[in-house]
Amino acid sequence: MSKCKKCKNGDALNFDISMAFQPIVDIKRKQIFAYEALVRTPDGGGAAQVFQKVNEHNRYAFDQACRVKAIELASQLGIDTQLSINFMPNAIYDPESCIRTTLKAARQFCFPLDKLVFEFTETERVKSTTHLQNIVNHYKLRGFLTAIDDFGAGYSGLNLIADVEVDIIKIDMELIRDIDKLKKKQIIVSGIVTTFQKLGSKVIVEGVETREELETLKSLGIELFQGYFIGKPAFEKLEAFSMLNT
Repeated sequence: MSKCKKCKNGDALNFDISMAFQPIVDIKRKQIFAYEALVRTPDGGGAAQVFQKVNEHNRYAFDQACRVKAIELASQLGIDTQLSINFMPNAIYDPESCIRTTLKAARQFCFPLDKLVFEFTETERVKSTTHLQNIVNHYKLRGFLTAIDDFGAGYSGLNLIADVEVDIIKIDMELIRDIDKLKKKQIIVSGIVTTFQKLGSKVIVEGVETREELETLKSLGIELFQGYFIGKPAFEKLEAFSMLNT
């Protein structure tokens, strides 16, 4: 049985998952830019508990199941912004074949394809940059946005960006922590923002936890924010929050 057929039949992943949703806010326009789908156990347990069960043998099925569950719940919750879904490049053996389950889920749950954002983390060591390029290019042809998560914390950094053209860069929270107090971090983040604005990529900062961090990042020209100060992940629901008035 093929990998895609096994995933479609639901018999390749031997444990259940669910999702929490965390807002990404456009402070300048005072609106929600996107919700990121974050994997959880069926009872709301953290991602670490889930990833303990993921291995080389079920990685593909896990990647596919996360996409379907994120789209299903996003549709049920009435999300009408971008929906950001994490994917695992090393789990994708062929971009065209491996997107079929995603397309079917979007049709089944009536979720617009042009609202999907696929993000991969820089902390996952990809086996082949060429393979990653092929995935990103295929997704672009499909009309999806693509993003690099945890930029600044991974293996490749600017070398990866030179080879793989994405729409969104998400700056890792370690570069954001206490940025209001640390001039070096302000200079580094300012340089990242300037670089990617020139490349035509949107910049999102992750892990914003204090008003001081938020105000410092706003002064550096950043408009898109994610973090506990903005809004915490909500398990299988969307939390009301007041950051749009900031």
